[in-house]
Amino acid sequence: MSIQFHHENIGKILVVQVSGMVTKGDYDIFLPEFERLVREFGKLRLLFDMTKLTGWDVGAAWEDYKFGIAHFSDIELLAMVGETRWHQDMAIFCKAFTNALVRYFDHLQVAQARQWLEETPSILPDAGKFDEQGQWSV
Repeated sequence: MSIQFHHENIGKILVVQVSGMVTKGDYDIFLPEFERLVREFGKLRLLFDMTKLTGWDVGAAWEDYKFGIAHFSDIELLAMVGETRWHQDMAIFCKAFTNALVRYFDHLQVAQARQWLEETPSILPDAGKFDEQGQWSV
């Protein structure tokens, strides 16, 4: 399987690790569990580790596009972990498909990515805002 995932922090953090070429079949396994977690816990914080990702096949790319539209508001924070320039570019590209605050971390910073997900306050209206570096200010 190209996608492996598990939830932490009583379900609020979903850790997703992708490797190799992601297929439509991977989404057929991942999507029902993602949707179950959203129903159970509400908005999720996602650690997306794409360090070993080489790409998506056409079916998976279409599923990913549909996922972004259907779950635009279901992710609160998205920490994307990678090791190449195109991984970093993916983090920038993803911002258009989510309401989540998206932040890229180098694969050597996975501990900082996890800390960012665990310690960043929930996004509350008029309670403050995030700056361009993803830091919270009142």
